[in-house]
Amino acid sequence: MVLQLLACVGVLAVLTMVPGPDMAVVTRRAVASDWQDGMRTVGGIVIGLLAWGVLTVAGLTAMLAASATAYTVVKVVGAASLVFLGVQALLHSRTGHGDAHNASVAAPTGNPWRTGVVSNMLNPKIAVFYTGLLPSLAPPALSPHVGMILLVLLHVVLTLAWLGAYVVVLAKAQQFFARPVVRRTMARITGTVLIGFGIKVATSSA
Repeated sequence: MVLQLLACVGVLAVLTMVPGPDMAVVTRRAVASDWQDGMRTVGGIVIGLLAWGVLTVAGLTAMLAASATAYTVVKVVGAASLVFLGVQALLHSRTGHGDAHNASVAAPTGNPWRTGVVSNMLNPKIAVFYTGLLPSLAPPALSPHVGMILLVLLHVVLTLAWLGAYVVVLAKAQQFFARPVVRRTMARITGTVLIGFGIKVATSSA
């Protein structure tokens, strides 16, 4: 069972480190605002994962993954949310003219916790991932519910560790990212990436 858990951790770690909408949202918050906002956004993402975990154990995400209509609704809303954040970042990148005041004006608005939760909860791929892959990773020695709970908690811990460490790395380079030109450039990059992820989510299939 120990070897099975180690294999599960390896698979979950790889999936956690693959760049996606959550990492783009965290990057935007941590760079354009500060590391505290970045950590709060990570906290919101973790809350979203826990919510998906509860829904998975309750069997509701299986219904979402099996329903084309429900999947499409979540997909469209999630894609629109990512595109909105991307467009907002691009617009903010045009408000600064090189001074510190304008750079602070261009910082993202809204509650970072909510941003993290919304980014994660409106990603239908998480529902498919939790209902399609996680059950196949669950150790057969455990009951299905206990196995799923364990895997969800492992995924949450890995996500918190990975994105938390990522925010710390960004914080170490805060002086570099504090330069107005760099902030505007990063805002344009993350804005474009968010829009790209939004388009990818909108055009993806279950």
